[in-house]
Amino acid sequence: MAAGAPRVFVSHLSGVPVFDPNGDQVGRVRDLVAMLRVGGKPPRLLGMVVEVVSRRRIFLPMTRVTGVESGQVITTGVVNMRRFEQRPTERLVLGEFLDRRVRLVETDEEVTVLDVAIQQLPARRDWEIDKFFVRKGRGGALRRKGETLTVEWSAVEGFSLEEHGQGAESLVATFERLRPTDVANAMHHLTPKRRAEVAAALDDDRLADVLEELPEDDQVEIIGKLEEDRAADVLEAMDPDDAADLLSELPEADKERLLALMRPDDAADVRRLLSYEERTAGGLMTTEPIILRPDATVADALARVRQQDLSPALAAQVYVCRSPDETPTGRYLGTVHFQRLLRDPPYTLVSSIVDSDLVPLTPLTPLPEVTSYLAAYNLVSVPVVDESGSLLGAVTVDDVLDHLLPEDWRETDFQGEEEIAGGG
Repeated sequence: MAAGAPRVFVSHLSGVPVFDPNGDQVGRVRDLVAMLRVGGKPPRLLGMVVEVVSRRRIFLPMTRVTGVESGQVITTGVVNMRRFEQRPTERLVLGEFLDRRVRLVETDEEVTVLDVAIQQLPARRDWEIDKFFVRKGRGGALRRKGETLTVEWSAVEGFSLEEHGQGAESLVATFERLRPTDVANAMHHLTPKRRAEVAAALDDDRLADVLEELPEDDQVEIIGKLEEDRAADVLEAMDPDDAADLLSELPEADKERLLALMRPDDAADVRRLLSYEERTAGGLMTTEPIILRPDATVADALARVRQQDLSPALAAQVYVCRSPDETPTGRYLGTVHFQRLLRDPPYTLVSSIVDSDLVPLTPLTPLPEVTSYLAAYNLVSVPVVDESGSLLGAVTVDDVLDHLLPEDWRETDFQGEEEIAGGG
C-alpha cells in the first residue's frame, strides 16, 4: 500500500452526508458493502448503502465516489435509486464486522472488532479493508476495559470465506482474479442453475463485463432470469453496442420493457444502435469514444486516455468535435492518435495536431468495407459520421473480429474451465 493513500475508519462514515458535484445532498451513509476474497486477500469495498430523502436505502458503488473527506462523501452525481438488496457474496461492514469476536493469528487471543479501516489502492479507485481496531478480552464494543490495538487484516481470523460456505459465493471470489473472458468461459460450462446463481451474486459492473464475453444464448438465458430492474441496471453498465446486440435477441415486448426501465440517456444510445443493420458500421459502433473539443489540450487528452475502464482500442485515439461533445456531436473535425499525443507538449491544442486526412465511415457502411478500411490504414478504431458531419460513434477492431470469427469462438476453452469452476 502506497504511503499517503487515504485511510478512513468506517465508524467516522456512519451517518455522514453524501453530496453530488453541485453540492446538493443525496442522502446519508448507513453502511458499507464489502466482498470477501479467497487466498487471504483483504475484502474489497464494493460501495456504500445510502439512505436518501424518502428513507429508501440505495447502493452507491465506490466507482461513483470521487471523494471521502472529513464529514462528507462526494459522488459523480450518477445515482441509481433502486432499493439496495444484499447479495450472497456481500458483507455489511457496520452491521456484520463491528462488535464481532475474532482471534489474533499470532497469539490465538480472542478480541472484539471496534472499528474497521478502509484504504484506497494507489492509482486506482478501488478500496479495500485495510486494518482492524480491536480490544482484547471478552465483552462487546461498549466494554471499556482491555487493551486496544490496531492490526492488519491478515493478523486476525474469523472472516474467512470458507466459514460462510461454498457454492456460488466461493466461485465468485475465485473468479475475481480472472479476466471477464475467462469468467465467461467458465460460466458457459456451468449448469444453467449454477450459472444463474453466479450471475445473481456478481455485482452489476462485473456481470456486465462478463455478459459481453458470453455466447448470445447464455446472455439471453441470464438476463431473462434477473429481476427486470436489475436487468436494466446491468444493461446500463454494458457498452451500448453490446447492450444493443443482447436486446436484439429478445422478444420485442421484453426488449421494450427493459429499455423503458433504463435511464433515458442510456436507452437513447441503445435505441439508436438498434435502428441500424447489425453488419454495418452503425450496428457495430460504440457510442462512447473519447470526444474532445478543439480547445482541449494534449494534457486533457492524455488524462482521458488514462481512464482505467477504457478498452485499448478506444484509448488508441481521441476524436475532436465541435460542441456538443456527446454523440451525436457537433461537426467532426478529425482524429488525434495516441502516439501523436506522446510526441507533443502537454499545452498543445488538439485542434492543431488533428488528422483530418482519412474519410470517416458512414453508419450504413457494410462490414466487409469496415474490415478493409481498418486493415488498409492499420487502425484499431475508426469514426462513424452522419450526413450532417456529426460523429455518431466509433467502430473498434474487437467488435469487427466478433463478426468475423466462427459463431462458436466464445466457447473455446482458454483457461481449463474444469480447474476454475470445479463442476456444475
